[in-house]
Order: sequence, then structure tokens, then C-alpha cells
Amino acid sequence: MIFIAEIGLNHNGSMDLGFELIRQAKNSGADIVKFQLGWRAKKDEVNFMDRDRVEKFKKCADYYDIELMFSIFNFESLELLKDLNLNFHKVASRTVKENIELVKEIVNKNKTTFVSLGMWEGEGLPLTDNKNVKYLWCKSIYPSLPEDMLDFPKDFNNSVYQGYSDHTLGIETAILAISRGAQVIEKHFTLDKSDTFIRDHILSATPDEFSNLVQIGTDIAKKIKLGI
Repeated sequence: MIFIAEIGLNHNGSMDLGFELIRQAKNSGADIVKFQLGWRAKKDEVNFMDRDRVEKFKKCADYYDIELMFSIFNFESLELLKDLNLNFHKVASRTVKENIELVKEIVNKNKTTFVSLGMWEGEGLPLTDNKNVKYLWCKSIYPSLPEDMLDFPKDFNNSVYQGYSDHTLGIETAILAISRGAQVIEKHFTLDKSDTFIRDHILSATPDEFSNLVQIGTDIAKKIKLGI
């Protein structure tokens, strides 16, 4: 199992809050902590990141011994990560829909690349010959309510998806995905669900919730592997 704590914009533009979210994600059992790069990222916007800020997040992640990953939204952001020695990349659904050439360039870096398909409307998969790609099912509605999830995969093992990127309230749907064979879970992560600075706080998991997700999900995956 791989558990990704999606910080996204939940740092509210504060580097210090970003550092604490990295620390709490590690303590909650996350394998990877993820930010967004190139989305709402002008100098006067909440998610502005230059090379200095990216390097500081990398040093923080290294200190707490957790993998750092970014959703990459443009070619400039991809260049910003050059020589940073990250092991993982993420492609958001919006990027798959709007800039497939960027997706190809990201995947060609030969790092394990998680690709969400919530906005993909093409026939088949956007890329088919890249063994370093892991596709994630998601619903690009924030938050996704139960009535939005009627096409949720019944069996990930017999689908094109290796995992699930969750935008629902709570952790129950992510646990359901694991019980159906998902090997990768991405869940938004926050310290305060009542924070309204960014819309994603309400659909995120707190440290306690994320820890429960990791513990329950890991046990379910072990039971599945045993054939229980």
C-alpha cells in the first residue's frame, strides 16, 4: 500500500504551516506528502513557489524521512524540479485534459508517476506504453457526495486503475477502495477541517483520521493478500 497525504493548497500560503503539515503527515503514517506546483502560483497568489521554497520543502521532507511529490501544472514547474532528486511525480486530472504534451514530458522523466483521470474523457487511457505510470480513479467534484460516486470501481484489480484519489468527506470511501483492491490512496490532508481559507480543508483528513485510514487500510490489504 502507498498512502499519499495531499497538502495541495492547505498550507494557506504559509511555509511554516506547510512544514508542520509535512511533519504531521509523517506522524500519521503517510508514505508521500504532496503539494501543487504551478496552480494559483503567481507571486501574489496563495501557492507561489520558487526554487527556494521548493528546496525548503524538500529539506523538511528529507528531515522527517517522507517522500515529497508535486502535482505539476506547467512546463516551468517541471523545470523547477530539475535535479531535486524526487522519486515521484503527480499529474492532476486537469493537466491530463488540458495539456497531454506536458503529461508525456513528465512521464518521460521515468519516475513513478501517479496520473488522476477524473477529467479524462478520451477513449481508453491517455498513455498506454509507460510502465512507470500508475492511474488513479477520482471524481473531480469537491467534495464528492455519495450520489456522485455511483460509478466507483467495484474491483480495482480488474480495472485500469492502481489506486484512488479521494475527494469525499471522511475516510470511509478510501477504505472501501482498499477493500476493492486499490493499492494507492491519495487523500487531502489538513490540521483544521473548519478552515475555509481553501475549499479543500473540509474534504481533507485530519492527522487522527489519516492515521486511522493508514492503520485500517493496511490491515485490510494484508487480509486481502492472505485471501481472507
